[in-house]
Amino acid sequence: IVEGLMTTVHSITATQKTVDGPSMKDWRGGRAASFNIIPSSTGAAKAVGKVLPALNGKLTGMSFRVPTVDVSVVDLTVRLQKAATYEQVKKAIKEESEGKLKGILGYTEDDVVSSDFVGDSRSSIFDAK
Repeated sequence: IVEGLMTTVHSITATQKTVDGPSMKDWRGGRAASFNIIPSSTGAAKAVGKVLPALNGKLTGMSFRVPTVDVSVVDLTVRLQKAATYEQVKKAIKEESEGKLKGILGYTEDDVVSSDFVGDSRSSIFDAK
């Protein structure tokens, strides 16, 4: 990965407002969580760089808070040093999900929605569709 953009879509958090009100963070953070898609900052891209040093400084990120009660999504767009097809990416992720990352990384080609993942113990599930 040469560089990338992580867009995270987060469910409502306990710190968000149920109705419009003041926020210490920013104006958007004070808007009613159950009625809005709220753009926000995220530290996820920096956190990835700390866990995976090879990616340190290569990712930037943005976040949206959405009115769902559980489950989040990451859309990762990257520029690769070596060209790869989507089929090759899917194959590599599927192999890892069945190998050394089994139980941590999942892989699905099913027609799923966020509530299908509530209670799933894996850290991440790659949706191949």
